Amino acid sequence: MTEILDLVRSCATKAKAAAPALAAATDEAIDAAIGEMAARLSSARGAVLASNAEDVAAAEAAGMSGGLLDRLRITEERLDGMAEQLRLLASVPHPAASRKVGTLDGGFDLIEVRKPVGVIGANYEARPNVTIDVASQLVKSRNAGVLRTGSAALRSAQALLDRVIAPGLSDVGIDEDVIQLVPTPDRAAAGALVELPDLIPLVIVRGSGETTRELDRRAAQHGVRTLAHADGGGVLYYDAEADPDFAADLITRSLDRLGVCNRLNLLLVHKAVYDAALPGITAALEKAGVRASLPPHEHPIGYEWALDGDNEATVTIAPVDDLQHAVRVANEDTSGLAAGIVTTDEKAAEAFFAAYTGTGVFWNAPTRLLDGFKLLGVPETGINLDRVPGPRGPVTFTDLVLRQYAVRPGGGAA
Repeated sequence: MTEILDLVRSCATKAKAAAPALAAATDEAIDAAIGEMAARLSSARGAVLASNAEDVAAAEAAGMSGGLLDRLRITEERLDGMAEQLRLLASVPHPAASRKVGTLDGGFDLIEVRKPVGVIGANYEARPNVTIDVASQLVKSRNAGVLRTGSAALRSAQALLDRVIAPGLSDVGIDEDVIQLVPTPDRAAAGALVELPDLIPLVIVRGSGETTRELDRRAAQHGVRTLAHADGGGVLYYDAEADPDFAADLITRSLDRLGVCNRLNLLLVHKAVYDAALPGITAALEKAGVRASLPPHEHPIGYEWALDGDNEATVTIAPVDDLQHAVRVANEDTSGLAAGIVTTDEKAAEAFFAAYTGTGVFWNAPTRLLDGFKLLGVPETGINLDRVPGPRGPVTFTDLVLRQYAVRPGGGAA
């Protein structure tokens, strides 16, 4: 464990040493670096896809489930999508570094200043695209980073760092050390990442539920703050006034990918229409290649199938007494990631919106839309589910800053 901690500390030390130069970089340099990364995703396409193919082959040999393999695999189309997201991120305007927010007694100006955190860690599952998403968001927010990915994606992540991220930075004169990848598959590296408060004060934590919650608890013991994305699972309430054909289509669209956190996991159906709706629901699930888990259930309602390789192609279906019952289940028995209502009744939809307390709420729309790029037009570092003040929902580069108040004599520029 000492050896792994020293390895992570070495990465963090390099990132911290390079961080001031990134913080001082111009907007133009930052955006040029991200643009270069997009270009290199194309020019280094062969090397990236070859490394990913090695990861996929090893994961298949180890018996990885289909949904997790889907998350691990980079296709030509997905690589093109990654490059397009980088180009879009490069074009997004930078928020003002400071703004005047008021005038104090004595004629002083009150200025709100945005400053980078310094070094931010990220621990995430075996999804190669997240390496690009997180690294680009850190660069855009002028934060250095120490990344640690699941062992299944380490070859892909290393290729993305060596062939895309590092040269994209160095090509525009930014020290490539600002983005570090922990070069070991050892799981102990995840724990080490949250034990270095003087080097890495904030860590983005993504992955399977209990593992991520344990890292969150461990970070708190060491004085490290986290932005945690531990659980997923979308909820859909099928109202008594739902249009059956529209609902069936919505269910199918909510299951276009299974190994993702925002897909449909739990379907709650008003008991007045449950029997009549069930054939259409099961047909929609069959169309998506998904099984129905019907009452009586041998598992808790709200169970996150997407984190269980044996049951990922499953949706739990349960009758509820009414809208209030559905909201109570969504609020109390699920992760609080996202819930939607399918109905033609506007008053019912408004009541659902008012009562649901989770991160994202939807009316006649799939919870799959709860995604930084789909909602906000930029990649996300994760989806924060905390029920406390601070960044909640998809976390993007605009959230990865510290706020400072500056007081100066009146009349100066912000």
